[in-house]
Amino acid sequence: MPKREEQFLQRINAKQPEAFRELFSEFYNSLVLFAIGFVEQQDVAEDIVQEVFIAVWERDAQYPTYNAFRSFLYNSVKNAGLNHLKHKNVEEKYLASLNLEDEGDDIDLKMMEEELYRLLFKTIDELPDKCRNIFLLHLEGKGNEEIALLLNLSILTVKTQKKRAMSYIRERLGRVYFVMMSLGII
Repeated sequence: MPKREEQFLQRINAKQPEAFRELFSEFYNSLVLFAIGFVEQQDVAEDIVQEVFIAVWERDAQYPTYNAFRSFLYNSVKNAGLNHLKHKNVEEKYLASLNLEDEGDDIDLKMMEEELYRLLFKTIDELPDKCRNIFLLHLEGKGNEEIALLLNLSILTVKTQKKRAMSYIRERLGRVYFVMMSLGII
């Protein structure tokens, strides 16, 4: 590995702020273009890349090689893009199944959906930190093994924390929880 890449990786692993400025200048544009290939919307692609950068900053992981780090970035963007498309597909199927013709009904539906998301994330914010982080990664579509690897936890811990989160959310939201499940929100 060239010396420049090795030094960059050491600074990323050490969470040095200047490394994240370099990360942005080095990878942002190419990752956004890569994401656009999936989501076909500039603003969504930019949001995805920003979320991946935040994940790099917040993760306690150490990247062994520059190529492994680069692969992590591109795989994370790809997974986030595919998750976005999956969620969008669920929304479109649901709206199509309602066969709404009146624009006022469409606005009401969007308001209801936004309110459901607000309630969900308000409830998620009440969870303990570890439980909340695991559940948010689960909502992003990450599997138990990937979450365990990202957070340096055992798979059993991930499963237990996800179960606690679901139980807490189900208890707090009551019947609304089942509406969210039927809509594919959780």
